[in-house]
Amino acid sequence: MNHDFEILYPYTRNSTSPVSSPEETAPRNHIIRFFHYKQAQDLREYLEGNVKSNGWKWVERHNPAMKFPTDFALVSIEERLKEFLVGEFEKLELVKDVSLDVSYQRGVLEEKAVGAFVDGKKRPGKIFTAMSFGEGENSTGAVANTSGVRISWRRNLMMQKSQVTSLFGADALWLKGYTGAKVKMAIFDTGIRANHPHFRNIKERTNWTNEDTLNDNLGHGTFVAGVIAGQDAECLGFAPDTEIYAFRVFTDAQVSYTSWFLDAFNYAIATKMDVLNLSIGGPDYLDLPFVEKVWEITANNIIMVSAIGNDGPLYGTLNNPADQSDVIGVGGIDYSDHIASFSSRGMSTWEIPHGYGRVKPDVVAYGREIMGSKISTGCKSLSGTSVASPVVAGIVCLLVSVIPDNNRKEILNPGSMKQALVEGASKLTGPNMYEQGAGRVDLLESYQILKSYKPRASIFPSVLDYMDCPYSWPFCRQPLYAGAMPVIFNVTILNGMGVIGYVESPPVWHPSSEEGNLLSIHFTYSDVIWPWTGYLAVHMQIKDEGVHFSGEIEGNVTVNVYSPPAHGEKNPRKSTCVLHLKLKVVPTPQRSMRILWDQFHSIKYPPGYIPRDSLDVRNDILDWHGDHLHTNFHIMFNMLRDAGYYVESLGSPFTCFDANKYGTLLLVDLEDEYFAEEMTKLKNDVINNGLGLAVFADWYNVDSMMKMKFFDDNTRSWWTPVTGGSNVPALNDLLEPFGIALGDKILNGDFVINGEQSRYASGTDIVKFPEGGYLHSFPFLDSSESGATQNVLLSGMSKADSPILGLLEVGGGRIAVYGDSNCLGSSHMVTNCYWVLKKILDFTARNIRDPVLFSDSSRQDKTLHVDDNQLPSRRTDVNFSAYSAVLGKELICGSDSRFEVWGTKGYDLHVRGRNRRLPGYADIDVGRVLNSTLLIPVKKSGLIKRVMTILQGTSTWATYMEMM
Repeated sequence: MNHDFEILYPYTRNSTSPVSSPEETAPRNHIIRFFHYKQAQDLREYLEGNVKSNGWKWVERHNPAMKFPTDFALVSIEERLKEFLVGEFEKLELVKDVSLDVSYQRGVLEEKAVGAFVDGKKRPGKIFTAMSFGEGENSTGAVANTSGVRISWRRNLMMQKSQVTSLFGADALWLKGYTGAKVKMAIFDTGIRANHPHFRNIKERTNWTNEDTLNDNLGHGTFVAGVIAGQDAECLGFAPDTEIYAFRVFTDAQVSYTSWFLDAFNYAIATKMDVLNLSIGGPDYLDLPFVEKVWEITANNIIMVSAIGNDGPLYGTLNNPADQSDVIGVGGIDYSDHIASFSSRGMSTWEIPHGYGRVKPDVVAYGREIMGSKISTGCKSLSGTSVASPVVAGIVCLLVSVIPDNNRKEILNPGSMKQALVEGASKLTGPNMYEQGAGRVDLLESYQILKSYKPRASIFPSVLDYMDCPYSWPFCRQPLYAGAMPVIFNVTILNGMGVIGYVESPPVWHPSSEEGNLLSIHFTYSDVIWPWTGYLAVHMQIKDEGVHFSGEIEGNVTVNVYSPPAHGEKNPRKSTCVLHLKLKVVPTPQRSMRILWDQFHSIKYPPGYIPRDSLDVRNDILDWHGDHLHTNFHIMFNMLRDAGYYVESLGSPFTCFDANKYGTLLLVDLEDEYFAEEMTKLKNDVINNGLGLAVFADWYNVDSMMKMKFFDDNTRSWWTPVTGGSNVPALNDLLEPFGIALGDKILNGDFVINGEQSRYASGTDIVKFPEGGYLHSFPFLDSSESGATQNVLLSGMSKADSPILGLLEVGGGRIAVYGDSNCLGSSHMVTNCYWVLKKILDFTARNIRDPVLFSDSSRQDKTLHVDDNQLPSRRTDVNFSAYSAVLGKELICGSDSRFEVWGTKGYDLHVRGRNRRLPGYADIDVGRVLNSTLLIPVKKSGLIKRVMTILQGTSTWATYMEMM
């Protein structure tokens, strides 16, 4: 019996040289997607007849999907003609888009091994998180000289623990005769051997790789199949009679390509699979070819189960496609019903900054030391969410077999199966909803739900209870009060009535008592629900007359959903969904205790190559955790609440908040630019309205960013950071009226203030500061010139004093600037600096001056100054408008702001917002804008048109299909 620990690692490729090589100019395969399906030969003739250049060639695909119509072509394009030929292909009437055929490979994501937008037009491929393939064969039983009794006891204990099927009560359904019969299970993995003794019903094996084998030579695919349908007594699967369809999509070198996945997905659709397990994922939810194909899979009534990711215990680390509403996203727990440390946490980050993330994972299942089949015979154990995923996939297969084969398709679909799982799940004590979703899967409860299921729509989660802590975190940690920014709760509409549905009329709030009328509530939602799911975002404010109210508000939100009649029916299917709210309200806190967090000016991956805040971190170089109060800054949020502060979030420009209500505006780890109106308003808010301002910056050095540029031979493109850890030039513009500026050093080291020690991790320095302010300097290593980070701190390199913390009173307000934010976020924190934050907030909000921070020795008796031409400059070789919510955009208050300024320019602003442009930045928007509406071209006629709308911050999307 072998025990391996499985870890999901992002893709890596060991190509680090920025120097051109023959491979860089070699022809590269591209995927041409079409608006509709045709035979491959017809598509070939169409392309060859319309694009007659010699710079491209048709690439034959020899796989089972070629027996059916396809919606894409694979072509090889010479690098020297790539831009021209891609443009020619995209002009064609039937062509949807052209993208690289990206390869995916398991490995640790390291320096110079990832990328971002570089060519100003198309994004490179998906940063992928792949399953691992543990294959150790060492026994973990007792040592040889241990007594036979102890060996027997250990083995029995492991047997009891490892039979995950019995923990979920699968044997009770087996006794009823349900074993997964006539359920077609697609396993996208590394294949399986035809004569494996653990499986009684391997129906088909298909190979989608460029290797001439159907066998599993790595072990992961066999293991997953064993968890789902194994019949060995030592490692039983849930549904032993399930029909296994093994899709071999990874090579022995653990490599796959987008085109392989697309063909395999198309084949799964054509052969009418019932369930599909996918043990891969990644952070790039904007990879439309992949995301849209997943929608197509579920729209064709295939229930997809996918691992939520192994990036825990960090928050904001959900993997795609498991973070999609139409997919069953699975997290992992251990045998003590604790969330596994490796399991990724929510919330989803698609909706930031104007909205709030959805609850994910959907459910959790045991994912540590799960027993499954080895390659040839015998059992071993693995751990990871891609082990928990086949646990749920096996449960789903077993549940599907409960419904008689002749009417399964009338009852079972991705919507109804998710309803059965989340409504039947057991809520765990301790974890919050963004860690556990609905809770641990309960097979028998879900069985009872399906046994009497009638098609309906529902809401998940169906309850928001401020008294239910910690499950309702973060909502239960901070009550509502009058005058606050809206609190947004984003729920998923599950529609078991049909693949497409509609919200019949606006949702309605039904308070259960007179106090409920103090709640002002607005809704944003999917008018069209497709495929099987939509969203409802509830925006909540307390009316001004509730400024002194203390108590509870309770009631229901109802929303009516309908779907077209099913086959043989005359009338539409209708259902009423209910969301129960139980809210806690307190009197409005005093101004000094209210903090406003700036979310609007934060940029994350995707879409751009936003580098990490600490350059010491080598295995996670992208800033993709959301930088939100409730993702990677959740510990800081809890600390501030414990300290008595009330923390609100602003996902719109500075013109959209009333500074008279807040003690401090908190700017942390920001990458975007600022509208001119924002800078003018902030200056007035601080000097004349007494607003406190606290800034936590990060490194910014153009030379270092250029050194991080590399050619990714996988995507045939250059990857380069679009900014630093924070956008120091933009912050300097914002702080210029106060005489403050930051430099371009990259400082590393430890420092102590009054006995409190912190690590300064790739922070910047202060280079301009007014006379009369208080400035603190410490000896650090500057790695901006050497390219070194913490790794060389022990090498004896000399350190120099650099100012990193400044405090200043200006007019009626107070400002604090600190050059590092890594000590506030949980992603890669070495030591926290919450003690610094508390002292800063004491000063900015209440003018409480710590005697050490405000000592005479730190007071500036003259102005610290450098010439403006010595300040950090913006990159002139990056099209920053592609990632910015400011450059080239219109100033507007989003649905995260107070209701009275929705869709306006904000408070006391009567001029029209100007598009912000800066020297060196291109004005062209490449079409991949944060929080914007993405439209697939509709110039074509006579075709099926799919339009995806990512509403600004309210939730995931509203999608529909329309016949022209």
